[in-house]
Amino acid sequence: MEQRVLLCDTTLRDGEQAPGVEFDRPEKEKIARALVEAGIDELEVGVPAMGEEEAKRISQLVALKLPVRLITWNRVVLEDLAASYRTGVEGVAISLPVSEQQIKHKLRKDRAWLLEQMGRCVRDAKKEAGYIVLGLEDASRADIAFLKEIIKEAQKLGVDRIRFADTLGIMEPLSIFFKLQDLTREADIPLEFHAHNDLGMATANSLAAVQAGFKALSVTVGGLGERAGNAALEEVAVALKYTLKQEVRLDLKRLNSLGSLVSSLANRQVPRAKPIIGGDVFTHTSSIHIDGIQKDFANYETFPPESVGRKHSTAFGKHTKYKNVVWLLKSKGIDCNQDKADELLRKTLAKIEQLERPLEEDEILGIVLSS
Repeated sequence: MEQRVLLCDTTLRDGEQAPGVEFDRPEKEKIARALVEAGIDELEVGVPAMGEEEAKRISQLVALKLPVRLITWNRVVLEDLAASYRTGVEGVAISLPVSEQQIKHKLRKDRAWLLEQMGRCVRDAKKEAGYIVLGLEDASRADIAFLKEIIKEAQKLGVDRIRFADTLGIMEPLSIFFKLQDLTREADIPLEFHAHNDLGMATANSLAAVQAGFKALSVTVGGLGERAGNAALEEVAVALKYTLKQEVRLDLKRLNSLGSLVSSLANRQVPRAKPIIGGDVFTHTSSIHIDGIQKDFANYETFPPESVGRKHSTAFGKHTKYKNVVWLLKSKGIDCNQDKADELLRKTLAKIEQLERPLEEDEILGIVLSS
């Protein structure tokens, strides 16, 4: 049986790197508990090296003894790792820049130094942590031969998982598939893909990574994260199940409440057209679509909204037809003849023109009651 893809949530780390977002201790706990109750596989909970307050919040999450692995993010620096060990966290992610751009112009070092420092940090972590993720920052711009060299060395050192990060979100699904498929042939340990959404391809790229043989995906609730954000947990989970037909441990019915919780605590409104959790994504307005779902919801929906904690709805716009109004009234148990339906349609279209927007079902029913 094919191994299930792990969903590794980093809302409490990379998500909190979104501009203006900061979660206090109770908020971190609420998000962590909600994700665990939904069935997440792993939580990346922060960066202890940021300071005492951040480390304290992480220690408090560790003290909850949640039934899921908690890991922290660290630079390839021994002092960072020491701060993580003090929190009591089970796992550590050690991130090292691997592109020539970042090795030379960020670290101002060379490949030999990086490999030596990687070895030093991993050997240290092996003594103190129960699980080690080696994060390859800016891997999408790195030399493929150097990536293979790192993978081989990481395996010798006993790393548990390797994370390939498309740090700038510049890759596309076809290049992801072919490049990452080449890497999976070199790896005897699980590979994880960490996508950024700068060009709007984070979910597609994450699926391509799975098709290339990757066994773990890094996600955040609502795609919250640095710049344009990360691969969205809700999009990736639903696409894994309904597009790739893969087993998903996550309770998809909790996705909507998760999105609402995180957007509220982050003080960021969910866009109305946001896939899965947006306000409009299960609302039909076109008369053709409304007619289609009257006959069979599968005409215009690939999966039932109830499966992700949502419901069908309709909104009536300027293209609303007579039969759409009749259907709405009948669905609410309201009898009507043709004259009544014609009159309601006329008033509905007039109201739509006045407000310059579609009307929700309740607004149309209000017109019925006022007639």
